[in-house]
Amino acid sequence: MSLVNRSLKGFVDDVASSSPAPGGGSVAAYAGSQGYALIAMVCRLTVGREKYRTVEEELTFLMLTAETQKEALLALVDEDTKGFCGVMEAFRLPKGTEEEKTARREALEAATIQAAEIPLKTARLCLEGLRMLPNLLEKGNPNALSDMGVAALMLESGLDGALYNILINAQGLKTQKVAQQLRETATHLRQEGKDLTVKIREWVWRCLG
Repeated sequence: MSLVNRSLKGFVDDVASSSPAPGGGSVAAYAGSQGYALIAMVCRLTVGREKYRTVEEELTFLMLTAETQKEALLALVDEDTKGFCGVMEAFRLPKGTEEEKTARREALEAATIQAAEIPLKTARLCLEGLRMLPNLLEKGNPNALSDMGVAALMLESGLDGALYNILINAQGLKTQKVAQQLRETATHLRQEGKDLTVKIREWVWRCLG
């Protein structure tokens, strides 16, 4: 059964179980989807009101983009768990002969790379959401300012959580060139996300304080 089709309690209980999946990668993707859901909500609370007519077209586009990215991140909730299961399946391959050991090693490397690429998608989507927020803070309905702040927190959590999962998978790789590329990408994404989050938090605290 798809994790996305579970109830909220069902998903939380799945995470809390003794099974290692769903775990942090799926939770990170879900956090990001909540951030986009809040962006879409704020846009809907702005679009169609006379005082925001000049930004209606822009925020309508932002709303539709947020809806699309929300669904993409929800799909990654399931995809991340499948990626982890792929690594576990590779670990279970036989290793009785040299040929089996080689096949197992190659399968494990491929599965681990794939498992790292999934949270990389999550991280990039969350960062894209953070990039949207300064514009929404400036032009969106200020009555929903706290919701914009929470959207930023969810997207930040999704980004950082995804980056953790990239890095832990990179540790398991034998191909050091690929591992280093993943680490460098994670560092760049983290820095931009941190800069945006600081800016957004200061804006929200200043306006609400």
